Amino acid sequence: MHFIRTTFLFLKYDLLQLKRKWLTLPLVLLFPVIMVGLLAVMIITFVIPEDQSPIQVGLVDLDESKETKLLVDMLDEASQLGSYIHIHNMKETAAKQKISSNELSSYIVFPENFTANLYQGIPVTLPIIGNPNQPIQSQMVKTLIESVTRHIRASQANVLTINQYAKQLPLDNETRNDLVFEQFKEFVFYTLGRKQLMQEEQIVNQATANPITYHSLAGWFIIFTIWLLLIYNFLYQDVSRRMHQRMALYEVKVIQLILAKLIVTLSLVTIIGLGLLFALIQLLQWDVQLIDTLRILIVTVLYSTCFLLSVSIVEAIIASHRLRLIIQIGFTLLILLLSGAIIPTIYLPLSLQQILPFAFSSEALYWLQEVLLNERLYVDYLPLLLMTGSGSFILLGITIGKERIHR
Repeated sequence: MHFIRTTFLFLKYDLLQLKRKWLTLPLVLLFPVIMVGLLAVMIITFVIPEDQSPIQVGLVDLDESKETKLLVDMLDEASQLGSYIHIHNMKETAAKQKISSNELSSYIVFPENFTANLYQGIPVTLPIIGNPNQPIQSQMVKTLIESVTRHIRASQANVLTINQYAKQLPLDNETRNDLVFEQFKEFVFYTLGRKQLMQEEQIVNQATANPITYHSLAGWFIIFTIWLLLIYNFLYQDVSRRMHQRMALYEVKVIQLILAKLIVTLSLVTIIGLGLLFALIQLLQWDVQLIDTLRILIVTVLYSTCFLLSVSIVEAIIASHRLRLIIQIGFTLLILLLSGAIIPTIYLPLSLQQILPFAFSSEALYWLQEVLLNERLYVDYLPLLLMTGSGSFILLGITIGKERIHR
């Protein structure tokens, strides 16, 4: 009870301190909004991608067999190429003309005797004629066709095996060729129809897919974090060593001072920060349900607690106020960098991306994005809870250890 009464006394003192400084408090809260707002306008201006036309590719069939017609039709209608590459079936003369007029980036040729070589075990290739004026686009098409060629060669090996065993059966040539062609079609549909030409996993970069919404949320996250740091230091009071000794005589713990500041900062910034976030939600017309509001509140409180515990640990370790403030500012910048609010995490080095799951800021912003931008119906609170618990034990251990040393 003595611990709770003393902590409550410091809570009242910190609230009274905020009341005394109510004239400067709005300026403290407004400064990060102005600063981040100006930076956000600059970032969005440079990050929003320009609309780019898809790469135009020609497809020329010189063999004109039923096998090559099948491949041409599949590539012509390949949905996995999406809006990046458009392939058009055409004659070689038309393809050369479009290359010279710069309407095509390149064209692919199915050479004569392609099917015969396929069934005879001769390695097949697909020549690519590139546009010298578009070398980058031609290289992308070359990479794509190399993938197609690997699939065709894989199907060739299977076709040769099936054809070899089919020759041992009492089948006429027409029936055997039909059987082999059917097997060839099945394997081609299996390999080319599984969206494996371009990528096996789709990674969505919210910074470019939804630049306004992403940077609005990131800007709010930066403002919210700066508010936590400013208000926590706004409540700082320099306590001399002699005062600490007197407080120890009355069984007052350092953890009680820190805990009072932490609770006041957490309560004030959470209320103001969530108010700003919900104003942003209304402005951008995000679809947020009542249960999503609860998820956002829990993630925000856990993140705030983790951050304030980290700042409190720095305060408990370092006695010099100036050095402590410098380290807290540096820590805040590091946390914001790892969160992806300043630079999207997809652009960070792979070595940094591997440690992001252990950064509470990265976890918090990730789940806020999932709830607000991707309409996720589930949030994993366990990592943030574990980090909060770890920070609490570390802070408690440091404060108790220092008190025993100074006795």
